[in-house]
Amino acid sequence: MTEMYTDWGGRVRLSWRTDHDSASQQITSVHGFCFYKERLLVVKLTHRGWDFPGGHVEQDETPETAFRREAAEEGGVKGTCRLLGAVEVDHRENANWESGGPYPEIGYQLFYRMQITEVLPFRAAFESEQRAFVSPAEAARRHHNWLPIYDAILDKALNRK
Repeated sequence: MTEMYTDWGGRVRLSWRTDHDSASQQITSVHGFCFYKERLLVVKLTHRGWDFPGGHVEQDETPETAFRREAAEEGGVKGTCRLLGAVEVDHRENANWESGGPYPEIGYQLFYRMQITEVLPFRAAFESEQRAFVSPAEAARRHHNWLPIYDAILDKALNRK
């Protein structure tokens, strides 16, 4: 398990877990690395910059369905998916965390790997301005706020570990 701390409105511990149960009620978002011809999809989001596709699970969606929707909306792609694992987001050391706030004290961000089978015409819609396909090595340089924990997730997506 890979762990790190970050400042997301206070001290937050992030732990990469490949043993997560995707049926957990504490899933806060879904994300993924989408590959097309050995290139990785990145999307430029209006309020965040370059990122990988992802977002929140809507009512009556499964996490995988939510990720597929986000990949289609933000990147204009469809494909086959497999769950890689989850980042456990632990706010127990966050003095600013509020029990009535939008996030649980411990929540999970699920990560998927998508093998793109269909690239749709890109329309700058929803929150996406652009899309690009980059080498996996370029992902960290392109991303607006690459965290070290993403290296472990990308390694898993590339079957390097």
